[in-house]
Amino acid sequence: MVDATLISTVSTAFQRRKWLAIAIPALVLAYLFYAAASFDVLGVAGRARMDNAQTFLSDFWSYKVSVIRDNRDGKVLAAIDGDARYSFAPDWVKTQNDVTQIDLGQGHLVTYDAQGAHYVVPGYGTIAISAPGGKITLDAPEPLPEWISASDTRVGVTTSAGRFIYTKSKVETQRFFAGWELFFFTFDSPFYGKSLPDLTALALWDARLDPAQPNWEAMSHDFMTNSLWHHGDVLWAIFETLLMAFLGTFCAALIALPLSFLAASNMMPWRVPRFAMRRVFDFIRGLDALIWTLILVRAFGPGPMTGALAILMTDTGLFGKIFSEALENIDEKQVEGIRSTGANAVQRARFGVLPQVLPILMSQVLYNFESNTRSATVIGAIVGGGIGLLLTQAIQTQKDWEDVAYYLILIVLMVIVIDWLSGIIRRKLIKG
Repeated sequence: MVDATLISTVSTAFQRRKWLAIAIPALVLAYLFYAAASFDVLGVAGRARMDNAQTFLSDFWSYKVSVIRDNRDGKVLAAIDGDARYSFAPDWVKTQNDVTQIDLGQGHLVTYDAQGAHYVVPGYGTIAISAPGGKITLDAPEPLPEWISASDTRVGVTTSAGRFIYTKSKVETQRFFAGWELFFFTFDSPFYGKSLPDLTALALWDARLDPAQPNWEAMSHDFMTNSLWHHGDVLWAIFETLLMAFLGTFCAALIALPLSFLAASNMMPWRVPRFAMRRVFDFIRGLDALIWTLILVRAFGPGPMTGALAILMTDTGLFGKIFSEALENIDEKQVEGIRSTGANAVQRARFGVLPQVLPILMSQVLYNFESNTRSATVIGAIVGGGIGLLLTQAIQTQKDWEDVAYYLILIVLMVIVIDWLSGIIRRKLIKG
């Protein structure tokens, strides 16, 4: 016969587990609801401007041609990204006397005239703008849709065909085209507009365009000195980012390796120095690399070396903990075998300890180097170096989002390459 006390105990245990299985998910859900209310998630979603997000995303893969009229002198300029260095005469812009007509396609037509400007939007009507006495006046069908923003000093219109902006000083119409124009060569390069087969022929066997240098060398020079995309500066920024990550990671490993012997219980028999070294590692890695960056910028000023020092500080604490734990898990038999030969402490560490832990330590160092290439991008934005600085400047200007896309692609490619290379090295180290 089953003991009644045992049945009661088992039933109570099952009941307790059942309520715990319900209570824990309920507490998690309650916390999530609390967090959503505290951070005003619904309010943030309501304030989101999806039209702006769509505009930014479209700017990632397209470039704009701006047709700008200076309202003070009446001069009209059509240029890529509104830069006068890359001005040209597109066939969809017609200027006669003081009237400029811009055909944006899809029936959208913008006209600049002496009185101001007007924009014909199919399915909506005509948006007429004048500026008598310097005050902008808007005449458009009411009510105004969300894609029209108007004030006494500025009128902005965003449609599927392009953007139109009118201010007191100028009127600008932007039309977008897929691709990154002038990415390889600018207008002033003799290689601009040539197809890939033509460029290949020029690089390999065609006659030199400049007798002083080979065509492939001239191509490389024109590409690296591209005044719109600044490829040379971008590649140097990538090098600075990798340099910050490399110096910070590997110098931290070199510092942490000897110190980790002081923090390992089987290497340092005295408790006080072992305890002190472990607390030093805790303190160093307790502060994130960004915090160390802010501190070191005040001490040493901006620059890539400051970023490398910030990574070094954080990784020294991290490596010290990882290395000391690896040392505590070695096979003591190998060390005893070395000791039996009469080897001193340094020789025991060199021939009995390091061969066991070195592949593991190098694997951790390579993994952190891969991670630090991403961290160096953010740190570079603070210390003023590397690709992070260029990315931050491009985002802050909110002008050329295709530059932002270019930098993001390079950062991702850099991380992929480092991950691939470090993976190959890690596998070879682990396999011996």
